[in-house]
Amino acid sequence: MLPLIEAEELKKLDKDTYVLIDARGFGNSRERYKQGHLEGAVYVDLEDLAVHPENPAYGGRHPLPGVEDFARLLGSLGITEQTHVVIYDDKAGANPAARLWWMLRAVGHEQVQVLSGGLQAAVDAGLNLTTMIPVPPVVTQYITKHNYTGTVTLDEVAEAAKNPSKIVIDVRETPRYLGQTEPIDLIAGHIPGAINVPYTTNLSPATRYLPGSELKANYLNVFGEVQPNQVIVHCGSGVTACHTLLALEQAGLLGAQLYVGSWSEWSRRDLPIATE
Repeated sequence: MLPLIEAEELKKLDKDTYVLIDARGFGNSRERYKQGHLEGAVYVDLEDLAVHPENPAYGGRHPLPGVEDFARLLGSLGITEQTHVVIYDDKAGANPAARLWWMLRAVGHEQVQVLSGGLQAAVDAGLNLTTMIPVPPVVTQYITKHNYTGTVTLDEVAEAAKNPSKIVIDVRETPRYLGQTEPIDLIAGHIPGAINVPYTTNLSPATRYLPGSELKANYLNVFGEVQPNQVIVHCGSGVTACHTLLALEQAGLLGAQLYVGSWSEWSRRDLPIATE
């Protein structure tokens, strides 16, 4: 199953065959959900997809919840191990939609897709909005196949950034990567040796993901001789990086890993910082 689904494809699905998740996630998104969401969509907040760290220097700003806590969340959403899950947000998959997709894939769930173009694409395709809040069916607790896979530690990132047979990709906006501005974390800059491929390069001007073939060509040009499973992706706090991990899977380039702590962890550990 490809990780992306188009709005026209979603329209053709029987509503009883999938669970729809609204993962707009930030700020007043819960209120926006209440004011209008796709029919049948259950709300998930970014706070549901992370834990509050005592110290972001160890794990970053959005560390993963324990896998048992995540399993309980899935069960509360009416998701079983066999459920086809479709997720959307209003950021073209750049925020919690891609993060939830990655988390499900990381615990072994196979039938999960993100709506390309997000909520706006659905509206443009004629899908209906509603203020009715659905009640998910009661299911037994989701049983994960394993703990999260596909993650790396700070030490592994530090080694990879110095290894010519590996690539560390920073998907943040270029001014943040260059240390020209830092609106969220304490220090501006990037991990020495990391390259900058902003997540926005995955998108067309219409804020849809580029076709898989185009994504593949773009990333093969970035990778050169490096294999996809030797690539590490990070962002500010391990959320937006999932947008690029989704793009890589859509392109058929499998095996890239996520540095969950990302810049929010690295920049708080008195480690080397680059600004060029």
